[in-house]
Amino acid sequence: MEKNVIPEGGHRKKLSASFVTGSIALVFLLIGYQTAVLVHRAAVEKILADRDCPDTVYVVDRSHAESVLSAGITGMTGMTGRTEDSVVMFRKNAGHHPAVQQVRDCYRPPVETFAFNPNTVSVDDLVRLGFSRRQAESIDNYRKKGGRFRRKSDFAKSYVVADSVYRRLEPYMEIPLVDLNLADSAAFDALPGIGGYFAAKMTEYREALGGSYSYCEQLMDIWNFDREKYDGLSDLITIDSAYVRPYPLWTLPEDSLRMHPYIKYSSTAHGIVLFRENNPQSSWTVDALEKAGVISPEMADKLSRCTIARPCGSALE
Repeated sequence: MEKNVIPEGGHRKKLSASFVTGSIALVFLLIGYQTAVLVHRAAVEKILADRDCPDTVYVVDRSHAESVLSAGITGMTGMTGRTEDSVVMFRKNAGHHPAVQQVRDCYRPPVETFAFNPNTVSVDDLVRLGFSRRQAESIDNYRKKGGRFRRKSDFAKSYVVADSVYRRLEPYMEIPLVDLNLADSAAFDALPGIGGYFAAKMTEYREALGGSYSYCEQLMDIWNFDREKYDGLSDLITIDSAYVRPYPLWTLPEDSLRMHPYIKYSSTAHGIVLFRENNPQSSWTVDALEKAGVISPEMADKLSRCTIARPCGSALE
């Protein structure tokens, strides 16, 4: 059996004050930790227990509230009402009380349908169309961050647009097409698959054609602008004939004619001038230029689809 060793002098060795203080602090720390764990656990259990029965406050416009009151909502178990100058406030400590939906249905504004552009429609108008304020603001935030609805189907892909809502609104959506003769490079850049490089080329080529495109497929004349790229945006572009500038093929001088991408060569431009000088105006046609050997069949096919001004500047070929 072990025996306590008593130092010389007959006294036991005393514990230091710092050891005692540290031990007491450790005990209190452990007690505090256990208390915090118990309080946290009790709070979580309370939240979970009350989660399905929240306190819900409904503030209803007086005219709507009066119609709700007349429908017999007052007197329902757990329901209290308080009338103030401009509103009637109801407070119900229950999650699925039948009065909840009735109050909401009475207060919800009627859903409207009208023509709108999803890229520019206001938040208030989105609410009128049947979206909640939060949903409308979500759509607006998407646009503010650079998002754009190029097609109607893009709007349907938004997570706040339910399938039933899209089916109701789809006939009323109006997304303007990009007019090739009115758009700037920024509008071209917004088209799918274009980007800054092709946007600049589309603008440059329009000027090279004499200031306007005559038909949409002319985009494929641009280097590397292939059929796949064109098909990816063909349903998003258009050409309004009112903004097409007729090309003055029969009046431009030789040095200007050769700048056109379908003419290109000085020899071809010179041949057109000679044809004009040696033939009556009544015979000035693209078909006649081809038959005379001035232009190739390929060039004639492209020029024949262009809007060309007659010498008088009124009738078009």
